[in-house]
Amino acid sequence: MKLARFWWKKQEYCGIVEGDSMRILKGDLLDTQEAGEQLVPLNEVALLPPTYPTKAVCIGLNYRAHAMELKYDLPDEPLMFIKPSSCVLPPNEGIVYPPLTENLHYEGELAVVIGSVAKNVKAEDASSVILGYTCANDVTARDIQKKDVQWTRGKSFDTFLPFGPWIETDIDLDDARIVTMLNGEIKQDSNINDLIFKVPELIEKITAVMTLYPGDIILTGTPSGVGPMQVGDKVMVAIEGIGELANTVKR
Repeated sequence: MKLARFWWKKQEYCGIVEGDSMRILKGDLLDTQEAGEQLVPLNEVALLPPTYPTKAVCIGLNYRAHAMELKYDLPDEPLMFIKPSSCVLPPNEGIVYPPLTENLHYEGELAVVIGSVAKNVKAEDASSVILGYTCANDVTARDIQKKDVQWTRGKSFDTFLPFGPWIETDIDLDDARIVTMLNGEIKQDSNINDLIFKVPELIEKITAVMTLYPGDIILTGTPSGVGPMQVGDKVMVAIEGIGELANTVKR
């Protein structure tokens, strides 16, 4: 099931994607997925961020091929950092190229969407707090990231967290292709089965440190092949079983 937030006729709705239509939900997608009777054509709606997270917990260096690409040893524990909610950007809207950077990069990622309050959740119970999965782009000012001791500034500009287009409640985490395309050319091409720390383990490790709230997201790391974007470029993150997240870079 694909759950979405969208803008239609000057009002925000939640819905279930059904082919080329959106079926409007009777309540919020974090509370109930009870379907209503009204169907809206997909081409008439403007997609919104699937949730409004209090935070995005991001994992660095979590694909084996990416670690090999950078000539790094595999980490013993997940490398965590946070993007603030002010980074959130809907599908199809513009990623702002900030004047403070000269090296803006894409990082296509699988995002896990949390569906209930989660604290000290064991890996075997992780599915009980997951609402579903979506596509994300961990946009990064690479020159600032390398300059600073920690990554907050280089990862946290406004518009640096596009995610969507919707939440898929059921995908095969053992076999799903993840691709990032820049102006139609494939730049990242991997499978989420290459993750070093799998989703259940990430939830256990993260919730041992902090509480996750409904709507929060976990960015699970990016595959090899990250690289620069320029103003006017179109970047697309596609994950098998979910869909495609597209954004254009602007000033």
